[in-house]
Amino acid sequence: MATASHTDSYWQVPAAFNFARDVVGALAREDRLGLIFLDKAGHERRYTFAEIARESARYAAALREVGIAQGDKVLVVIPKRPEWLFVMLALLRVGAVAVPSSEQLRAKDLLFRANHSEATAAISYATLTSEFDAMRPQAATIKHWLVTGGERPGWTALEPLAAQSGEGWNGNPTSSDEPAYLVYTSGTTKDPKGVLHAHAYTFAKRMQAQLWLDAKPTDLVWCSAGTGWAKSLWNVLLGPWSCGSAIVLHEGGFDPVERMDLLERLGVTVLCQAPTEYRLEAKLEGLGTRWKLAKLRHAVSAGEPLNPEVIKGFRDAYGLTILDGYGQTENSLLVANLPGSEVRPGSMGKPTPGHDVAIVDEDGNVCADGVVGDIGLKGHPPTLFVEYYKNPQETANCYRGEYYLTGDRATRDADGYLWFVGRADDVISSAGYRIGPFEVESALLTHPAVKESAVVGSPDVDRGNLVKAFVVLRDGYSATPQLVAELQEHCKRETAPYKYPREIEFVTDLPKTSSGKIRRVELRQLELKRKGATQASGFV
Repeated sequence: MATASHTDSYWQVPAAFNFARDVVGALAREDRLGLIFLDKAGHERRYTFAEIARESARYAAALREVGIAQGDKVLVVIPKRPEWLFVMLALLRVGAVAVPSSEQLRAKDLLFRANHSEATAAISYATLTSEFDAMRPQAATIKHWLVTGGERPGWTALEPLAAQSGEGWNGNPTSSDEPAYLVYTSGTTKDPKGVLHAHAYTFAKRMQAQLWLDAKPTDLVWCSAGTGWAKSLWNVLLGPWSCGSAIVLHEGGFDPVERMDLLERLGVTVLCQAPTEYRLEAKLEGLGTRWKLAKLRHAVSAGEPLNPEVIKGFRDAYGLTILDGYGQTENSLLVANLPGSEVRPGSMGKPTPGHDVAIVDEDGNVCADGVVGDIGLKGHPPTLFVEYYKNPQETANCYRGEYYLTGDRATRDADGYLWFVGRADDVISSAGYRIGPFEVESALLTHPAVKESAVVGSPDVDRGNLVKAFVVLRDGYSATPQLVAELQEHCKRETAPYKYPREIEFVTDLPKTSSGKIRRVELRQLELKRKGATQASGFV
């Protein structure tokens, strides 16, 4: 396994670090609010940092009792509930490697992650075990099937074990270079890539939270990201608590009116949402009047650049500017508009402290101002991933000379601001999700009507991009609205529902290279031309 060097004096990463013990443990006071949880019915439960630390130690003892050891990979599928926090902290205490996964994943998605990571355990919420059960016979490495939130046949309930452990277990010591998280992300290859992060990554999140979230011990931070994504690690778990802030977890889905009501009721002070959520809220009548949000002092967004009218709407209503940030599962907040900086509409902002970001050409040289090139990160700060797990070739492909390449292209102006141009690959950024076209194309090709398919991002006002499929039908099938709906439902069954194509266009053939490779770039350009849009960002 590759190891990272964190000698940069800016970061000052300690040789040994464990977020659960060194951060949450240090905050463990009975009078200090750490979490406000709202379930689907709107019932509220508040937890102090002392309760959170105690529960995570009890869960750690339970994990140790069932046989989970330091270095073990553990799949975690738990929705936005306190149990997710307890489990994630407990795994850090044990020194096991958490593999956080979306609750929308299907059995085959979970099976790939289980087999590729060689996971020894799976931890699921009780209402989400069915997809695990469907893949269970093929998951050869998983020895422990653990459930929270209830009991299920063939699963071991964690809560009773945790309750029996008394004060729990503080955990194993961990070095900063030991692996902590393995997060799978959509990419340009057929299968997702496993992004491996070390414990140093969990230490470095404090810098991001201080600089971008502007989080303080007196703040209540709400980041709406789902638990299966790196953004939830950044801005739900690691970042705010590194700064001593309390957080909000809401189990329910997104409804713009309900969200605004809750922001008002809870007195949220720092807000981190997907651009799609801000856009839908900006369309509501009552910003600044029905919802005064008197305590909201700071708001950030990541996923793709926000529309100027959305930024203006929130500024007019609340006197604050929503700040964009740019990063990836593989790294962190590389470029951003930070509090107190001049925001230039449409710009990504400037490189953040501790990150030597440049625009580089095909030879790895820094481009002149105004010249389009690849966004590159020099060196190996602790925010950068260790490797693509068990994929040294893909890891090597990310580097050009001294620079790690993000896969996005941009320009730099004379004042140091970066301006996004487009993706260097085919990954689709839609409503905060990264979606690989291969995954959707593969799902479509399992339907008997589909001969060929190509999937691209198509510009969309609310989502940044939506997933669009161009489909060539087999003989004997006709292009009908009914078939469109059938293919969409088929995709929802075959892969995570958020990936399904919201638009399907039937064509007689697909553009290809002389060697037969589909030219998605032509289809993307066609969609841009049709919709009169500029390419949306690949921000994550």
